[in-house]
Amino acid sequence: MEYTLNCNGKLLALSTPQVMGILNATPDSFYAGSRSQTEQEIAERTHQILDEGATIIDVGACSTRPDSEPATEEEEMARLRMALAIVRREAPDAIISVDTYRPDIARMVVEEFGADIINDVGGPVTSHLSPLTSGMFRMVSRLGVPYIYMSRKATMKDILLDCAEVVDTLRSMGQKDIVVDPGFGFGKTVDDNYQVMNELERMQMLHLPILVGISRKSMIYKFLGSSPEESLNGTTALNTISLMKGADILRVHDVKEAVECMRLFSHLSPLTPNP
Repeated sequence: MEYTLNCNGKLLALSTPQVMGILNATPDSFYAGSRSQTEQEIAERTHQILDEGATIIDVGACSTRPDSEPATEEEEMARLRMALAIVRREAPDAIISVDTYRPDIARMVVEEFGADIINDVGGPVTSHLSPLTSGMFRMVSRLGVPYIYMSRKATMKDILLDCAEVVDTLRSMGQKDIVVDPGFGFGKTVDDNYQVMNELERMQMLHLPILVGISRKSMIYKFLGSSPEESLNGTTALNTISLMKGADILRVHDVKEAVECMRLFSHLSPLTPNP
């Protein structure tokens, strides 16, 4: 099925899978190579993401790595104001997603910087609450921007039930564009993650775009006995499998490699075998 996202009047077609490049304006993201804090680092990372072929820049300012102490709302807002001003200056027409679980942050980035997408991983402060009680649903519905919902459930059956319930609630609030994310690395053991990956094609039952974010995560480096810095090859392998199972958006640190993966997959898809 072919999907589009209305990003502040810019239609992003997902007939071909798209790559979302990560820009972390944080001092403590789990992958040290992804951290961009100075004006020069943020500007360089912005250009790198776009030059390497991503269509979405995902800006985050509050790490959700396991056992981390989350930034305060004031810290997250200050970091985002600095980072988004630079990203907008360097790439005024870029599609920008903001990774946040705080409704007031979502309002600020959309109203002040024209952020195009809200990517909500349900951070450590709110993860113990039912998502149906979250003010984020009301906020994104009012803002009218595409919303990425990530499930923290551990099994595909529960992920599907969770997403279906959330989508029904969002639709009742008037939310139009919704993307679902199975939440690799959140609320799941290493084995849970691989079982969810094994069943990923079942998420197509929701008839919504699917985002997969497995870039350099512990499900790769813990299984292989390595580190985030040594996990690019494993990331590429799982990104390829994700595309084969229906992923529409890959959220990655390494844009060039993901774009090459997407291009090769997209070239294979329309080909038919010789009789």
